[in-house]
Amino acid sequence: MRYKIILEYDGTDFYGWQRQEKQISVQQVLEDTLFVCTKEHPVLFAAGRTDTGVHATGQVAHFDLEQQIDPFQLQGSLNALVRPHKVCVKSAEIVSDEFHARFDAQKRRYIYKIQNTKYPPVLNVNRVCHFAKHLDEGQMQEAANLLIGKHDFSTFRASECQAKSPIKTMDSITVKRVGDMIEIELMARSFLHHQVRNIAGSLMWVGSGKWTVADFKEAFEACDRRRGGPTAVPYGLYFMEVEY
Repeated sequence: MRYKIILEYDGTDFYGWQRQEKQISVQQVLEDTLFVCTKEHPVLFAAGRTDTGVHATGQVAHFDLEQQIDPFQLQGSLNALVRPHKVCVKSAEIVSDEFHARFDAQKRRYIYKIQNTKYPPVLNVNRVCHFAKHLDEGQMQEAANLLIGKHDFSTFRASECQAKSPIKTMDSITVKRVGDMIEIELMARSFLHHQVRNIAGSLMWVGSGKWTVADFKEAFEACDRRRGGPTAVPYGLYFMEVEY
């Protein structure tokens, strides 16, 4: 039977989604917990392989079991046994054998959160990026609008990215302020490695006045990572949702 689960996790203590040889990962914790529950060794396939420190509220994964278990019972068992790791299964269901969490995804939504205050975060430590200088969200949105559509995103692509092509289509990107918090929301079918964090770093340069919108446009059109802004810290990033 093939099971689909939706996950929420705090990425602070994990070395990303993917199983590591010597470091703890979300995949490892869940696969080990599944063995305790089922005495089977299923492999989990995720909609997106989040990096070290990145959080998720709507990560989707699937796995196969030889046995059939009531999804509600499986959800409860996983949540009870995965403790004290900061992971929870929000829902579980049996799906078609043809379903694939990664390859069937039509859209992925991320949010990058920036606490824009002179003082550092306390309650939000490791859950937001902190930027002390005032950010102009209007200028950030104007620059972000340049990214909508199909483009070469090489300027925002990590050097170790394994994607075959830097060409991606950005469906939407919005920058909004909620009090002292700025949220950058991005929607696309797929993203390059570090693409969201590199975009966020460059948009913060625009918002702080280090770059103009014209500077951002010039860097983007250069299709050269060396022309882009910094890679924003991972703990401001949230994998929010997957559409199928």
